[in-house]
Amino acid sequence: MSNIVDPPMDPLVARIAARVRIERERRRWTLAQLADVSGVSPAMISRIERGESSPTAVVLGKLSAAFQLSVASLLALAEGVRDGVADTGGVRRGADAAEWRDPGTGYRRRQITGPRFPAEIAEIRLPAGARVPYPAAAFAFVRQLVWVLDGRLTFHDGGTVHELDAGDTLELGPPAERVFANTTDAECRYAVVLTRDAQP
Repeated sequence: MSNIVDPPMDPLVARIAARVRIERERRRWTLAQLADVSGVSPAMISRIERGESSPTAVVLGKLSAAFQLSVASLLALAEGVRDGVADTGGVRRGADAAEWRDPGTGYRRRQITGPRFPAEIAEIRLPAGARVPYPAAAFAFVRQLVWVLDGRLTFHDGGTVHELDAGDTLELGPPAERVFANTTDAECRYAVVLTRDAQP
């Protein structure tokens, strides 16, 4: 008999798992249907929903696009699933904020606002050399602003590339394939501010 004990599931990974399942079931989709719409394999979706695999930022982007949600929206909704109690606002201590880490790139994302706040704000730390692409559908139905806080961000907006330094902001236009890239040797920290443009 093995004495190896599985490590406890990360609480945020568990909440993301629950949220993905809730969003899929709300639409009455099977795993195969969500796989078809998102381009993520049924096996991977199943592992995510069971909390056996932490999705990468790219996979989250594909799943959120399939649900017609932004990644920020999906994570904000996931953060609201805490022991079955929805976030009701008030003081949010920095030390208590859940931070999601992309297992593929080391990209870290901390949701600043709760799911009931009318705008979604997230703080992102993008490691040196990291590159995170998102499909155009992940930006549907939202208005989004990127604000670089520290370092430099190379932002691919469709066919246009923007080099953004600390203090620079960029308001995004219509949906396009986008890439957040850090081509420097130092971490880049930026904020994403998002509001819903129309209901899907």
